[in-house]
Amino acid sequence: MKQGQFLRDYLIVTKPTNDHAGNCLWAFAERDGHEYFVKQFLDPKRPRPESMGSADSKRRLEKVCVEFEKRHESVIERIDPAALDAGNLVTAVDFFCEGTTYYKVTERVHAVELPPTSGLDALQRKVLLRTLGDSLQLLHGLGIVHGDLKPTNVLVEARPGPLYIAKVIDYDDAYLSGNPPEQGVIGGDVIYGAPEWVRYNKKDDPTVRGADLTTAADMFALGLMTHEYLTGARPGHPLISAGAAVNAGEALTLDGRLHERVAELISALTARDPAARPTAAHFLDVVGDQSLLELGPVTAPRRTSRLFTAGPDTRSTAPGSRAAEADGRTDASTGRRTRLRFGGSAGSAAPGAPAGTDGTASGTPRPSRPTPPSGAASPEPDAPRRSRLRIHLDNKSGD
Repeated sequence: MKQGQFLRDYLIVTKPTNDHAGNCLWAFAERDGHEYFVKQFLDPKRPRPESMGSADSKRRLEKVCVEFEKRHESVIERIDPAALDAGNLVTAVDFFCEGTTYYKVTERVHAVELPPTSGLDALQRKVLLRTLGDSLQLLHGLGIVHGDLKPTNVLVEARPGPLYIAKVIDYDDAYLSGNPPEQGVIGGDVIYGAPEWVRYNKKDDPTVRGADLTTAADMFALGLMTHEYLTGARPGHPLISAGAAVNAGEALTLDGRLHERVAELISALTARDPAARPTAAHFLDVVGDQSLLELGPVTAPRRTSRLFTAGPDTRSTAPGSRAAEADGRTDASTGRRTRLRFGGSAGSAAPGAPAGTDGTASGTPRPSRPTPPSGAASPEPDAPRRSRLRIHLDNKSGD
């Protein structure tokens, strides 16, 4: 990917960089008068018949690519860009393989830098946290774990007021709740990783199974981020990460200026037991009261504890917990549909389509989504579904 290059029908208009992108490159692009963000994955590389390597190595790489495509598809096909609260999810509009390389395209978000915490008033904090919580409630209701929730994956868009809207990006490490990638493949960030994610990743605890990595892992990260958004710093601890500290039985140190109810919320969100963490609905209930988001006078720091017990866990963990509604769903604001386009050996071996990370422009902050009733029936994990996406499996260089 180079500046000035046409990649499929996208003109790359900036020099590619890997700033905050891990094992990827990214650049901005234009097409038909619209602005886009294009991400190039450096790994995996999709093998071609003429690629170097033995037949066995190609088969192994094809398997990796098929799993990569399936995991992305399983996430993106569940997100309806026109759904309530979906406007702040920056989801993919295109995903394709050019040669041996995968690319993901999203709408460009014109983000601003969030002012220092001390410069935000209670209303601004409320809007920021509620728009973030609304997006998570939608994702979790669909049985999707973001998998890499952290401030750098939340862009901030300014609105008149000024108000600051959280736009959740980068679903490259997302997975269906209870069905994460295998150990050694799962992504995420150790700084914001939940205790069970830390144990799963390092294989320190053989009792941790993939089924234990659910939407509750995102809620742990949300607890750390809430403390950071309100005070300017993450909770204190003596180890490399909060997750590692909680695993070791260390209490996290919370800023003493936090309102008691907010401190209780963060304490519960950072519990070692995933089942003890509140859901996004409970989070929204607390941060919806802006009087709780004012910082008080400096007092002694608090230590995390089980200050309250979260209610029954009603989060949906079953893949496909909300059935797809229509084939070829279009974005209500742009009229574009997500395009997942593949061609070649890996796709033909087992058709699949990666999912992406972009969304649509959103209007004003939206009301929170009603919580589905506890015990509501959901499809079996392997139940057939009608995808909302129109998946293009072809060898063309354009669409």
